[in-house]
Amino acid sequence: MEIVESFSPEDTFALGVRIGGEAEPGQIYMLNGDLGVGKTVFTQGMAAGLQIREPVSSPTFTILQEYDSGRLPLYHFDVYRLGDAGELEEIGCDDYFFGNGVCLVEWAERIREWIPDSAMTVTIEKDLEKGFDYRKITIEGMEGI
Repeated sequence: MEIVESFSPEDTFALGVRIGGEAEPGQIYMLNGDLGVGKTVFTQGMAAGLQIREPVSSPTFTILQEYDSGRLPLYHFDVYRLGDAGELEEIGCDDYFFGNGVCLVEWAERIREWIPDSAMTVTIEKDLEKGFDYRKITIEGMEGI
């Protein structure tokens, strides 16, 4: 487990760049955190680390955004509004989870039973006592990578 302190959106973005730069085909990242903690900023950094040049936004209303312009495809899921896990089957989640791209799943705790055990977890938390922009980012599952 690694804990990273972020003191600005730029720090959070830079961590995403680092992780995206190290990402390998077939990896899955569960991205957890409350609304407004910086999940999209982290994802944009990860996309930059994957050399994706197109704009990256949260797929809140579409469940999945695909970005194919980088060194690896990025499959960005946001399952916050998922009605039930059966919707994942409808979009063919296994093709993504066991494919050659990198999956990043926001609100993954809602579908934990669908995520392979090999997935890494990134949890972003605020601590207002340390400042408005402070984030504690906990990364689990990357120890052997």
